[in-house]
Amino acid sequence: MTEDTIVKKLRRRAPLIGDDCAVIPSPHNVDLLFTTDFSIEGVHFTRKSTAEEIGYRAVARSISDIAAMGGKPLYCLVSIALAPWTRPRWIDGLYRGIHKMLRKAKASLAGGDISHADQLVCDVMVCGFVASGKALLRSGARRGDILYVSGPLGGWRHRPVVVPQLAAGRKLIGKATACMDISDGLALDLHRLCNASKVAAKLDSIPLLKSATIEQALHDGEDYELLYTAPPRVRVPGIRIGTIVKGTPGAITFRDGPVSPRGYDHMRATTTISPQ
Repeated sequence: MTEDTIVKKLRRRAPLIGDDCAVIPSPHNVDLLFTTDFSIEGVHFTRKSTAEEIGYRAVARSISDIAAMGGKPLYCLVSIALAPWTRPRWIDGLYRGIHKMLRKAKASLAGGDISHADQLVCDVMVCGFVASGKALLRSGARRGDILYVSGPLGGWRHRPVVVPQLAAGRKLIGKATACMDISDGLALDLHRLCNASKVAAKLDSIPLLKSATIEQALHDGEDYELLYTAPPRVRVPGIRIGTIVKGTPGAITFRDGPVSPRGYDHMRATTTISPQ
């Protein structure tokens, strides 16, 4: 059982479930975007991080999903299960981080829920919008398209601050054929994009953050850069990393060898992947 197989089963009864966000038609010439992400103590962060860092990153992860669809965030709901070790001053810091990220994204906190648990759990839901029929999906890549990323990669070890690529996502509207954010590693997320588009990919180069390795960029996750495709004659921002090719859907090659679609899968992970 993997995260992807669970989502596939859910879609049979809940067709509104989308890629990085659900895309919901509305009567005002826009499609609404809904997304949600957990941040869990011992999985996504440890107590070594400050409360403000944890709150900021929790919201940034969901905002990144809106960016991947080319959308604009509007409202945010934050539900928190507080652990016994949290104190009022710490909770204030958590919400400072939440509001800091929301100010940057020009979105508003609209509510949520507060409960308690043995460990801290934060669930962030963000609602946004995109022009009707213009949402960037994973399923549009075609053979011959060029493959891009919005910035250098390296995974959580080399990216202490998450910066959702909202402006980059909006610039891709009407140009990119497929798009998603890199949350679980380039290899796994590119595999997902290729599966959705029923294509294969050939990587030529991978831009790296300072001191990062190819292995970390491929498999570590939590880069939150955008991964996207566009036809050869269409000019888009970003860094070219490869080409969409004919082949087994989901297959990836790099330096003439196959790339394992291995990354961070919540249903297989047994250890903390991030120091935050």
